[in-house]
Amino acid sequence: MPERVLVVDDDPNLLRLVEANLRARGYAVDTAASGEAALERLRAAGYACVLLDLMLPGVDGMTVIREARGFCDVPIVVMSALGEEERKVEALDLGADDYLVKPFGVAELLARVRAAIRRYGVQGRTEGLRAGPLELDPGGGYALVAGRRVRLTPMEYALLRQFVLARGRTLTHEELLDAVWGRGAGEDHYLHVYVGRLRRKLGPSVVIESLPGVGYRLAV
Repeated sequence: MPERVLVVDDDPNLLRLVEANLRARGYAVDTAASGEAALERLRAAGYACVLLDLMLPGVDGMTVIREARGFCDVPIVVMSALGEEERKVEALDLGADDYLVKPFGVAELLARVRAAIRRYGVQGRTEGLRAGPLELDPGGGYALVAGRRVRLTPMEYALLRQFVLARGRTLTHEELLDAVWGRGAGEDHYLHVYVGRLRRKLGPSVVIESLPGVGYRLAV
């Protein structure tokens, strides 16, 4: 059964272009031209990935991200003409997984979709990954911290998995970005946002150390 992608944009030409290229690569595609329609589709069906514009009529893209994160963990890749760092950080803070600035090439878009779906698939294939009080649940979707269950988004799970696999080794910014977002896809502030989210969720017993100008390591 083909993986299903939801494309949300109020530009009909872009919708047709993205839909045609995704279908040509074997994806099933649904489209929505408003935030309200996007949320309706997300509540009614399961998707492997969502491509989401921010400047939508009615309910905007930021609101879609915020509301969607209340009921689903589907990877959300923003595709927007708004390229300011503040907008990217805001979207990531709300729960977006990646951010693609318009105009973009079809090859880059498809690479981001593949990477997002691959990260989502990591959940459920992890066994026996443990570091100190931290354990990744083999069923995917959450971690255990000294027995306390912590719900994680696919992106948070994928990033934390890299730290656990490294078992105390320092991971450079480039290593983490390539492993989690895909080669050449992520930016340093992605890590700042997502490491901050992991620290808040996991609590003080799990220490992710920052090495300025170098990277991060999980203290074990």
